[in-house]
Amino acid sequence: MADVNFTQEEKDFIKSQLLLRIGTASPKGRPDVAVVGFDFDGAYFYVSGRDNENTWKYKNTRRNPRASLVIDDLPSVKPWRTRGVKVFGSVDFVHYAGRSSGEREYLRIKPERKYSWGL
Repeated sequence: MADVNFTQEEKDFIKSQLLLRIGTASPKGRPDVAVVGFDFDGAYFYVSGRDNENTWKYKNTRRNPRASLVIDDLPSVKPWRTRGVKVFGSVDFVHYAGRSSGEREYLRIKPERKYSWGL
């Protein structure tokens, strides 16, 4: 699969945000969405948490290593204006020292497809 390249505008927007939504699914297809802090190195997203091993995002991706991410905001309501980036990717697990959860095991999401709007 080809690498996903982010535009500078997309990278700047992603790095300006503190939270994202991660969507995962159990092996039987039961969906879960969580709002989490994250790190982004320009190519990969890193997600963890205080009690990571006991979260649905962790349990689901251990068994079904796929995730979708949404990073978005609402810079104006008059006029209504949204902007964001949506990512679909594969998940593996790495030891990482991140700003969101310190040094520990993280879900590392490798983007395989992306879509952005309003940037």
